[in-house]
Amino acid sequence: MTIRKVAIIGLGLLGGSIGLASKERAADIVTTGYDRDPDTRAAAKRRELVGTVCDSASEAVIDADLVILCVPVGAMESAARDFGDHLPEGAIVSDVGSSKKSVQNALARALSGHTIIPAPPVAGTEQSGPAAGFSTLFADRWCIITPPESADQNAVDALCDFWSRLGSKVEIMDADHHDLVLAVTSHIPHLIAYTIVGTASDLEDVTRSEVIKYSAGGFRDFTRIAASDPVMWRDVFLNNKSAVLEMLGRFTEDLTALQRAIRSGDGEKLHDLFSRTRAIRREVIDQGQDDSKPDFGREH
Repeated sequence: MTIRKVAIIGLGLLGGSIGLASKERAADIVTTGYDRDPDTRAAAKRRELVGTVCDSASEAVIDADLVILCVPVGAMESAARDFGDHLPEGAIVSDVGSSKKSVQNALARALSGHTIIPAPPVAGTEQSGPAAGFSTLFADRWCIITPPESADQNAVDALCDFWSRLGSKVEIMDADHHDLVLAVTSHIPHLIAYTIVGTASDLEDVTRSEVIKYSAGGFRDFTRIAASDPVMWRDVFLNNKSAVLEMLGRFTEDLTALQRAIRSGDGEKLHDLFSRTRAIRREVIDQGQDDSKPDFGREH
């Protein structure tokens, strides 16, 4: 199977970046796109995020070999129903959502009988909207393909090839395992960031606004991911509830152990933990998943 035409439903950060990456790295692929927000469609036309910005989802999917849903997880089923009656037979339907089991179920309900292969890229920024997209977002980042057991291998291979052409490193993973892994690496960190920034906001009156005024690197970096799209992350937590709660329970236990170490003055335990986590940070850099430059590579 060869992917010649891609329809992108949702033209924000991820959808726009897929369109731009396709234009730059896979120029032979025809791209169409649609977004429910007319202002977003207008911005997508100005930026030329896709070859053709359509006025409906059903128009966008005509003759498509691959349809990628780039909408919040909670909107997947509704978005799929918008074009379900016009979806070509044999087309692959995929998505970029950060919760996979719930998306598989939602798309199966909306598009019974069609080929559904979720494939979330592990890439993004705290920005959102059509102005946020850029062509190198997926370069040297992982895209995790989560095909159901019944998926056609030719379709899986075609989807893997598409993401590889956009610059991604591709991994095949079971949907349940994906949700557990992403709960640790993405969902819990975002939940912690939202909580810390929210706590700081609640303390503003007590600290006479000094929390924000004197933001050091740690708090500043938490505010970056806490600025992420609230609709997207609301849906992620509601749709990956089991995995998030499981990992949150483990985190709570570890946090309680850390409390005990601080209270009892157990410096050796603290030093061992901080040394281990510092080594993990080095591994993240060694695997090319972040910048080794000081201050996260920020320009000053």
